[in-house]
Amino acid sequence: MDEHLYIVAYDIADEKRWRAVFKIMKGYGEWLQLSVFQCRLSPRRHAELIELLTGAINQRQDHVLLLNIGPADKVDPRVVSLGKTFEALGKEPVIV
Repeated sequence: MDEHLYIVAYDIADEKRWRAVFKIMKGYGEWLQLSVFQCRLSPRRHAELIELLTGAINQRQDHVLLLNIGPADKVDPRVVSLGKTFEALGKEPVIV
């Protein structure tokens, strides 16, 4: 599969919308910090995630960034991690 590794960070102005975005993100990746997730996504899942997030946020008040780190199986992210250890998300089966 042509999966890419993404870091998704968001700043949501309203607590109710923040919870909705957090719930969406839990279905697509691994929670790293308060509003930061690491995701391994195929093009299809990437498009699905964008569609869900677009519907959950207020375009004028909220901000979501999806940073494409590169091909998931080939990427070797250079990360400085203080405190908890950072590991790139491995391939896991997706149950639909």
